[in-house]
Amino acid sequence: MSVVTATPPAGIANANQSNSRKVLLSVRDVLKVYGSREAVTRALDDVSFDICEGEFVGVMGPSGSGKSTLMNILGCLDKPTAGDYYLQGLNVAELDDDELTEVRALSIGFVFQSFNLLPRLSVIENVMLPLSYTNVPRAQREMRAVHALQAVTLPVDHWDHRISELSGGQMQRVAIARSLVNDPPIILADEPTGNLDSATGALVMETFHKLQERGKTIVLITHDPGIAAEADRAVTIRDGRIHDGAYIAHAPQTLRGAIDNLPMIYADANPTKGVKA
Repeated sequence: MSVVTATPPAGIANANQSNSRKVLLSVRDVLKVYGSREAVTRALDDVSFDICEGEFVGVMGPSGSGKSTLMNILGCLDKPTAGDYYLQGLNVAELDDDELTEVRALSIGFVFQSFNLLPRLSVIENVMLPLSYTNVPRAQREMRAVHALQAVTLPVDHWDHRISELSGGQMQRVAIARSLVNDPPIILADEPTGNLDSATGALVMETFHKLQERGKTIVLITHDPGIAAEADRAVTIRDGRIHDGAYIAHAPQTLRGAIDNLPMIYADANPTKGVKA
């Protein structure tokens, strides 16, 4: 990709001086406006924050707070009306459509509340799908998909199943595996537990923790304080404005207890009977 790496303005690289890790995402004075002059909506209003390599950050807010707009900008699906967004040192505003497509394919893995899986395809075919838009040789695509499915501990005997044969938790793990297949450094998850019961949601959150241990940077959008508590820190957004990094030291006992009480699941074994995986 013929992109000139931009140097962020002074202060961005040192925004997290207490953290020796590299700043991976930097949002500076971002404004996003919708509507006409007569009826202007400020979906984001002067938003600034940094996320470092290897962090697990929760972005929490009620419906209509601007968190989905923020995710679209972080995921290079939209651009701010004003302000700057730097992704791995690149000023996203300076990228053309082809360059943005390449950044989304190689640097960001997306996980959605509604899974966005194709029902006609098998599990492994769904996971392989993003590789269709890259130059990865066909012979290597299945191997990459296998590695991604192993990373989310989905049992091997489910890999050739159709999506309709899976539980909600299994579908979400397939969606996470699909987000990993290009080995992106960043995972953006939009309400990934929103359609799941608490025990299954705990399994999905444990998957994100394991991915962080392997060096992934996780940004998770949620309206649930219990889910946000699973992150290293949570940033609250209301009415398009950031209410600075609320660090939550401990997750609620109910969620942690749900994780602690779950049975172990291995890639070569079926879940314990009666447990929705």
